[in-house]
Amino acid sequence: MKKHNFSAGPCILPQEVLKKASDAILNFNNDNLSLIEISHRSKPFVAVMDKAISLVKELLNLPEGYSAMFLQGGASMQFLMTSYNLMKVDGKAAYLDTGAWSSKALKEAKLFGEVDVVASSKDKGYNYIPKNYTIPSDTDYLHLTSNNTIYGTQLKDFPKTEGLLVCDMSSDIFSRQIDFTQFDLIYAGAQKNMGPAGATLVIVKDEILGKTGRKIPSMLDYQTHIDKESMFNTPPVFAVFTSMLTLQWLKDLGGIAAIEKINEEKAALLYAEIDNNPAFVGFAAKEDRSSMNVTFNLTDQNNQEKFDKLWNEAGINGLKGHRSVGGYRASIYNALPLESVEVLVNVMKQIK
Repeated sequence: MKKHNFSAGPCILPQEVLKKASDAILNFNNDNLSLIEISHRSKPFVAVMDKAISLVKELLNLPEGYSAMFLQGGASMQFLMTSYNLMKVDGKAAYLDTGAWSSKALKEAKLFGEVDVVASSKDKGYNYIPKNYTIPSDTDYLHLTSNNTIYGTQLKDFPKTEGLLVCDMSSDIFSRQIDFTQFDLIYAGAQKNMGPAGATLVIVKDEILGKTGRKIPSMLDYQTHIDKESMFNTPPVFAVFTSMLTLQWLKDLGGIAAIEKINEEKAALLYAEIDNNPAFVGFAAKEDRSSMNVTFNLTDQNNQEKFDKLWNEAGINGLKGHRSVGGYRASIYNALPLESVEVLVNVMKQIK
C-alpha cells in the first residue's frame, strides 16, 4: 500500500500519472521505444511539449502575448535569469523577503544592480507576510514568492506596482484561482506541485523582453528559448512529459477551480485540528497560512517520541519540518488525497 506522502518536494503525483509515466518509460506511444531514448525533436515528443505548453496557458487562462517555456536549472536558475532579462543596466529591483528562497533570489539580483528589500519577515523567523510596505516607483520589477514551503506562509493578495511584477510560484502554482495576467513573469520548479524534478516552468509576457540594454548569454536569454520553443538544448523529456500528464489530470478534474475547493477542504481540516488540539501549535501567522504547506509544532516535546511512532505506523511519509524550522510540515499539494489528511488528523487526535 502506498504511503501517505506529505513530502515538500519532490512532490506527490497522482497515481494515474505515475502509471502512465512508468508505462512510457518502457514503451512510449506504442512505438516499442522508451520515452527517455527517443529524439527530443521527434514528432511524438514535440507533440508532448506543445501539449504541455498549451495546457499551461489554458489552465492559467493566459491570453495571447504570453509565452510558456520548460527550462532547466530549477527555480534557483531563475533567481538570476529574471535579473539578467529584466533589470536594466544600472537599474534597480525591489524584493519582498518572505523566506529562504526570496532571500536567495535577491542575493543573485545584487550581481546585476541595486536591490531594494521593500519589507522582510526575517525578524520573526519568516512566520508571517509583511504588509503595508511601499514599492519605489523607479524599480524595474518587484519580485515576490507566492508560497513559502519552509515556513508555511502564503501571499493572499498581490500588490500593484508601476514596474514589472515577477513571482516565484514553485510551490503553489495551479493550486488556486488567481488573475495570472497581473504578472509579467512567473516561474515555478516542477517538483513542488506539477511533476518530477528536472523541469522549470517559466511564463513571460513577450513585450517586456529585450529592454535591459545588456547582452545576455544565449542559454540565459528567455528570447532564445521562446524562439526555439523550449528546444534550444535537449529538454528534460521525462519531467516535461510527466508534467504534461499532471496538467491533463488537473484539466480532467475540472481545472484550478475544482482543485482549489479540494485544497481548501484539506487545509481547513488540518488547521482545525492544530487549532483545537492543545497538543499542537501552528508556526505561521493565521492570516498568512499556506494551503500547500502546513507547519506546526508540539506544545510538549515529551510527546515527540509517541507522535513520531504513531504517524510512522500509519504509513505517513515526509512529515518532519525543515531543518531550519524544526517541528512538522505537512505538504498537502494538489495530488494529495483528502484521505491522507484524514489519516494524519486521526493520528494527531491520539496526542492530547
